[in-house]
Amino acid sequence: MKTAYLYVRVSTDEQKRKGYSLPEQEDRLLKYCKYNNIEVKGIYREDFSAKNFNRPEWKSLFTTIKYKSPKEEANILFIKWDRFSRNVEYAYEMIGKLRKYKTTAMAIDQPVDFSVPESTVMLAVYLSVPEAENSRRAQNTANGIRRAKLMGRYTNKAPLGFINLTLLDGKKIITPKQPEAEIIKWVFHQLSKNIHKIEEIRKMATDKGLICSRSHFFRLIRNPVYCGLIPVNISAEEQQMVKGMHEALISESQFYDVQRIITTKRQVTAKADTLKATFFLRGFLICPHCNQKLSGSFSKGNTKKYPYYHCHGRCKTRINAILLNECYQNKLQELILSNNAAELFNSILEDQNMKTQKTNYLHERMLAERKLKEEGLTLSQARKLFVARI
Repeated sequence: MKTAYLYVRVSTDEQKRKGYSLPEQEDRLLKYCKYNNIEVKGIYREDFSAKNFNRPEWKSLFTTIKYKSPKEEANILFIKWDRFSRNVEYAYEMIGKLRKYKTTAMAIDQPVDFSVPESTVMLAVYLSVPEAENSRRAQNTANGIRRAKLMGRYTNKAPLGFINLTLLDGKKIITPKQPEAEIIKWVFHQLSKNIHKIEEIRKMATDKGLICSRSHFFRLIRNPVYCGLIPVNISAEEQQMVKGMHEALISESQFYDVQRIITTKRQVTAKADTLKATFFLRGFLICPHCNQKLSGSFSKGNTKKYPYYHCHGRCKTRINAILLNECYQNKLQELILSNNAAELFNSILEDQNMKTQKTNYLHERMLAERKLKEEGLTLSQARKLFVARI
């Protein structure tokens, strides 16, 4: 008596489109086995895509086949070849693996006699049609998504700061979600100032309540969706920006200003700013041994980096930067201006204030003269109109 393992598979989209169901397939296979006097050794039910064989139930079935008796011949029965696979390359590879364990894959609605060489032609047709169908469906889906994007609709999962909504007519849109949207506005505003580092702004945004990883944050600040634009791929190398139907969180000018800052200025100045803040006396200090100007750099320790002012000469002078900076600041606080110097500064400030006041007076005078001239022109036109009516 022949033996067989039954394999039934369905994916969610196939069930919607073609009405496939696991019980229906199972019932047909059982009737086939009963009619042909085939013993059923197991039934494996799968709810998974057939783009590859990385499926839970198939793995379980293949393990059973692998550890069965070497002398035992078995069959795997299914309804059609698209239940087995929708990829020609993987399908032929799996048929070869099953053959090693004396097992044959068979479709009851599309039978193939492997003992006849010409039957491999029909097998190729049965396997290639599902793959072509999958490719066409994927292409149609991609074209539909592209058309929707060209119309200004965002078709993917809403980015952070937005939420997906479906309108009464069935169209899907994204709309700002609070408080994330306000925090993202604040992030772009801070980035446009070019004062803080990106990582500092990310940490401040996290403190405000933005839940976002470091890598996600760097993608977020480069996403044009926040300024109302949707990127559409025209080709593999060309991309077009389309005005979206959704509400923008920031202006386009602010977005592109931020892109210019994060791709140029910050990339160059981040390390330099740290060095300037730590070694602000560099260029003013003189080595006590060789009279050369001291430079500054970090020395790597076991747990952290330590800042030092040092000499490039052979004297190898090294001074702890933190200690020297504190001593310098303490000395500055001990300095007191003399009375003559304080009077001089007061005189300079008074002169500066007088110049500022004089500039303000001249500006106000110019505005008054301009207003008088405009009023005079208005009065002259009124007189002309009055005379013309008489």
